[in-house]
Amino acid sequence: MVVKDHLSAMMNDLLNCKKASKRETIVIPATNLILDVLKIMKKEGYIQNFKVEEDKFKKVTIQIGKINKCGSIKPRFYVQKKEIRKYVKRYLPARNFGIIILSTDKGIMTHNEAIEKNLGGTLIAYIF
Repeated sequence: MVVKDHLSAMMNDLLNCKKASKRETIVIPATNLILDVLKIMKKEGYIQNFKVEEDKFKKVTIQIGKINKCGSIKPRFYVQKKEIRKYVKRYLPARNFGIIILSTDKGIMTHNEAIEKNLGGTLIAYIF
């Protein structure tokens, strides 16, 4: 099977491991986008830790934390700063519960950081 969206596959794998009560998973290949999303997830406390290993391909071992649900946003909508709240209501279950990850001109960040910095961007994923 050919995987076209590695981020979506990683999010699905995290959710499946959480449902199966597993504490750890391995993701191959580890793209730069996946590593940036994992850094944000670790900073926000949704995963405990991750370790990158380089063999033939980059692979990441992820220790799962307090994820209830996560997923990638398809299609990847471009949103302006004033439209972010609309998508927060669509993808997150409650106010101040979870994050949406955006790709902006200044890098990959959460929706709260994008609103603070007055930036818009492309919606990538949601986690709560």
